[in-house]
Amino acid sequence: MAETAKILNPDRLVLLPDKDAGCSLEESCPAEKLAELQKSNPNFYTIAYINCSAEVKAISDIICTSGNAELIVSSAPVHKDILFVPDENLGQWVMERTGRKMTLWPGNCYLHVQFRSEEILKLKSNHPEAKIVVHPEAVREVRALADVVCSTEKMIAYCKQSSAREFIVVTDSGILHRLKKECPDKIFMTPPVFDAMHAPTDPCRCAECKYMRMNTLEKLLKCMQTLQPRIELSRELITRARVPIDRMLSVTAGSK
Repeated sequence: MAETAKILNPDRLVLLPDKDAGCSLEESCPAEKLAELQKSNPNFYTIAYINCSAEVKAISDIICTSGNAELIVSSAPVHKDILFVPDENLGQWVMERTGRKMTLWPGNCYLHVQFRSEEILKLKSNHPEAKIVVHPEAVREVRALADVVCSTEKMIAYCKQSSAREFIVVTDSGILHRLKKECPDKIFMTPPVFDAMHAPTDPCRCAECKYMRMNTLEKLLKCMQTLQPRIELSRELITRARVPIDRMLSVTAGSK
């Protein structure tokens, strides 16, 4: 996302408190591997989820977010074979919603695939009136339990507008701070996650992205004091990566 900020603001200073605070989605889709797959089918129309590298953006036809993915896929040329990268779960959900067949890149958000349906059902049994709100990066069996599947911003809008008092929010737990501020009269909870590093009985299985948590307050302070580390991209890369972003913005603007 820091690279995206630089692409959109090439003449501005863009800082990232920890240069290693990356993303499992970005890591799952190296640009050179994507380019190899694209060569296997000249008819591919590549739609890249915004959580990817600048290099991947630069060889994609159009970008999407979780909030506009349905619209972007629906707007793709009908004579093209869609290649959706890098989140296979978001791509799978969009296929279900739009009916458009796509080739999916085998990547995922490591955190969202750790949510388990049994853990959500346990929470639901203790809070039977709670609405289940799921991010589309979650796996299908988790999405199937949802009252609504939507992007982060739409999650917040849904919870604010809903008459329900309790919500099980299936995404990074960092969202709870904002939800509690904007809806102080409502109750929000996230289910625990599970992976090979944690036993099912482990009391600390918080739904927290390890990459985002690398950007600490201490690193932020140092970053502001030193104006380092900086996001630096070549002008040529910025120019190429900006094209599919502008296409996305044009499609979304035209839909309003």
